[in-house]
Amino acid sequence: MSKNYTAIGLMSGTSMDGVDAAVIRTDGETVIERFGQSCFIACEDEQRRRLQVALRQAAQLFDSDWRTDHSHFISVIRRKLSFVEYLVADMAAKAVRRLLELNRLSAADVDLIGLHGQTVLHRPDQALTIQLGDAGALADSIGVRVVADFRSADMQAGGQGAPLVPVYHQALATAAGLAPPVAIVNVGGVANVTYLGADDELIAFDTGPGNALIDDWVSRHGAGRMDEGGVIAAQGKVCEKALSKLLADAYFSQDIPKS
Repeated sequence: MSKNYTAIGLMSGTSMDGVDAAVIRTDGETVIERFGQSCFIACEDEQRRRLQVALRQAAQLFDSDWRTDHSHFISVIRRKLSFVEYLVADMAAKAVRRLLELNRLSAADVDLIGLHGQTVLHRPDQALTIQLGDAGALADSIGVRVVADFRSADMQAGGQGAPLVPVYHQALATAAGLAPPVAIVNVGGVANVTYLGADDELIAFDTGPGNALIDDWVSRHGAGRMDEGGVIAAQGKVCEKALSKLLADAYFSQDIPKS
């Protein structure tokens, strides 16, 4: 009989607006139970600025061994990113403590924590993806085992760096009693789709930009961090000429899997 786990998941998205936290009971394939409340810890303005700076710094990296590379150039970048690693871990710890409080759990009730980390670089053609987050610091702070950097492991195995979303969507569809074929669309900073076909067929890939471009536009025009509730978008209409030009991008004609 397989073991059931109580697991906490932590997500820091492309929008860099904060950390989402949720807890589930699972045997690794099936969602046994979803607990009542999730939570969100928002980034402060200075934290978000540091994350945005980290994007520019990480763009100078070209090797997955950057954490152990002792060349002067890489060492300088690593020192600059080290504070952000701790920053993400600190935000994650606050999210975990809040989540435990909301669900009346203690750290002893949790088997493991999955730390996604903050993505600052993603180059699938080079099998290179970088997520910042000090897993050791988080584990020490909460006293629970932490699983991290799973996106890098997926890319080294030939994937596109998003191994958990498809199997989670599959588990949700099964729990909901949905018979294939089923397509699940997730619109985050980047949008993606999971397709569940017959005979356990599982296909997943990024469909293109999601809310990240909208967030940037809203922020640039002094209207906040996001289009809250889609209020601004609801006032407009699609510019077919602009949309056609965007959809002509070569990405959309690429074979899957892609990101």
